[in-house]
Amino acid sequence: MSLANKVAGAAATTTRFTTSIGRSAARAVLAAGSTPSAKSEPSIHSGKSTVAGAASMKIAYTATPTVFKQQRFMSGFAAGPGTEKVPSFADYTKERSSDSSRAFTYFMLGASGAVLTGAAQSSVQGFLSNMAASADVLAMAKSEVDLASIPLGKTVTIKWRGKPVFIKHRTQEEIDDANAVNLASLPDPQDDASRVQKPEWLVIVGICTHLGCVPTTDSGDYGGWYCPCHGSHYDVSGRIRKGPAPLNMEVPDYEIDGDKLTVG
Repeated sequence: MSLANKVAGAAATTTRFTTSIGRSAARAVLAAGSTPSAKSEPSIHSGKSTVAGAASMKIAYTATPTVFKQQRFMSGFAAGPGTEKVPSFADYTKERSSDSSRAFTYFMLGASGAVLTGAAQSSVQGFLSNMAASADVLAMAKSEVDLASIPLGKTVTIKWRGKPVFIKHRTQEEIDDANAVNLASLPDPQDDASRVQKPEWLVIVGICTHLGCVPTTDSGDYGGWYCPCHGSHYDVSGRIRKGPAPLNMEVPDYEIDGDKLTVG
């Protein structure tokens, strides 16, 4: 017999209960004009009366059985052949319009981009600050010379960035000799005017272009510089004229402001 048939049969059947109560309790119940019930009068379910000499009596009760029903909620899982059970949180999400969701998304993207940009800028700035030259290196980056202290026809050697620099105060005869050279005969053709800012002042790095030696001043076959290491000869414009050196001596960056020379 199924459970539903059993419940239906129990609902259609009247169940009678008997109990024994004291005479005095029965009189009190009859005087009140109410019928004892198992639900409203739990105190009369005591088996025998405690009153001495009281006679027992039987009272009929009618009980209506209660049918309990199980409430089944709708499942939030996807079902079907070949599908996996994925929980649905649709009942827990906050309802909002598409415009507000889009605005919130744009706001979060913009804020995240701003934070990342600031962090990247700070990191790059710190890295470049560490890579920058120190104060003592910057102090050596430029060298200043008073040209008025250099006599005509003399050469002064200064130190710039760890390298020697020749500063020659040339005479008019030396200037004419430098301009009279046939450029086609030079290993590294270069005219004198392109190597000086003022004809009377020649500023060159005093390093031989062969193997990095320091040539001697006012020597050699051309009256300029001579490298005794391997026999390279330079003229009064610092151009290679003879020997194994392949290039002219380098002309550094410099500026002349009146009698003040700034190298670097």
